[in-house]
Amino acid sequence: MNASAPTTAEALRSALAGLLDGLPPKQAAAAVERLIANYRGHTPTDAPVLRDRSDVAAYAAYRMPATFEAVRGALSGLAEAAPQWAPASHVDVGGGTGAATWAVDATWDGPRTTTVLDWAEPALALGRELAGASGSPVLRSAEWRRAVIGAGITLPEADLVTVSYVLNELTPEARRAVVAEAARAGQAVVLIEPGTPDGYLRIREARDQLIEAGLQVAAPCPHDGTCPIEVGQDWCHFSARVSRSSLHRQVKGGSLAYEDEKFSYVAATRFPVEPVPSRITRKPQIRKGLVLLDLCGPQDEGLTRSTVTKRHGDLYKAARDAEWGEQWPPADPTAP
Repeated sequence: MNASAPTTAEALRSALAGLLDGLPPKQAAAAVERLIANYRGHTPTDAPVLRDRSDVAAYAAYRMPATFEAVRGALSGLAEAAPQWAPASHVDVGGGTGAATWAVDATWDGPRTTTVLDWAEPALALGRELAGASGSPVLRSAEWRRAVIGAGITLPEADLVTVSYVLNELTPEARRAVVAEAARAGQAVVLIEPGTPDGYLRIREARDQLIEAGLQVAAPCPHDGTCPIEVGQDWCHFSARVSRSSLHRQVKGGSLAYEDEKFSYVAATRFPVEPVPSRITRKPQIRKGLVLLDLCGPQDEGLTRSTVTKRHGDLYKAARDAEWGEQWPPADPTAP
């Protein structure tokens, strides 16, 4: 993991701070509201709705911090399953202004070559500008390339391929093509979608496709078997805490200094990994003298609920500190 890298949530917020200078707040808020309604849903891949720098700046200031935290959460699952591995090359498909590249740089040390592909030239231009203002040599040397994301896409081979918040913009045929090409080109593939029932279904379908292509699931699942969740009854998703900017508060209202970004993801590899024994799939419920943990475990166990009480000693203390998305049991239950 990259403990000393300059790429942090604070560094990203600092880089974003100047984007809206000169753009009236009401115009920025209006742009964000329109883009939220249109950009992540029904956009043809040959007609992006990020029309100009004002659109891109407003959307980036609003969405990049949340995308960064969600992707970083997914990447941590991969890093956890492959602690000795680090990508020397990264391709980000549909990367827009580069949130995933910042997240990769926050997770692993360089050096690393980075290529960002997107259909919106204004997004690429602003992503290049943000990366150039960063303190990271990896980000500053990244290549930003316009490409149509969909059927017929050809990716350069890379250690890591990320596709974040993109599959929901594509037709089913285009989604399958992008996932197939990511599986061909990447030694590791990480796909992230919004943490909604539909987002989970897209990840579930892509997970099956990655397994069929010969990849092994590294995270969040403990196994390569069929997902034990009954479709329509529940969905697999996780949560990342995001500091809210003034634009967030202006658009959404409310006074909280943070919000929680829900996301679904899968990470899969062509090299050996060690998935967690079980993963906590909901926020732990702390009761008097006990903790209830909802778990996804080995293929033969599926979904279970574990009750950890004071009688479990160090394990009980660990359960009280456990967080949604973490492995269970912890590698070292005595660790703080």
